[in-house]
Amino acid sequence: MTLKVELVSPAERVWSGEAVSVSARTVEGDIGILTDHTPLFGVLVDGQVSIEASDGSTTEFKVSGGFLSVANNRVSILTESVG
Repeated sequence: MTLKVELVSPAERVWSGEAVSVSARTVEGDIGILTDHTPLFGVLVDGQVSIEASDGSTTEFKVSGGFLSVANNRVSILTESVG
């Protein structure tokens, strides 16, 4: 089973696809998300978001703030900007 992940900034959909894991830094600390994670809403701090795609590749993004939502194996990451 995989996660359906979307990373979106105001200007564009930066990344969208299926992943096996997502990691990010929130105001409460670092978080790792795998399939069947409990529902969650987090506030992102400036830092890295790492997405391990279902094909085994890992992509890292530098984000500036935003929000992370997890529910029913869907991960939505909304950020102010991606560098």
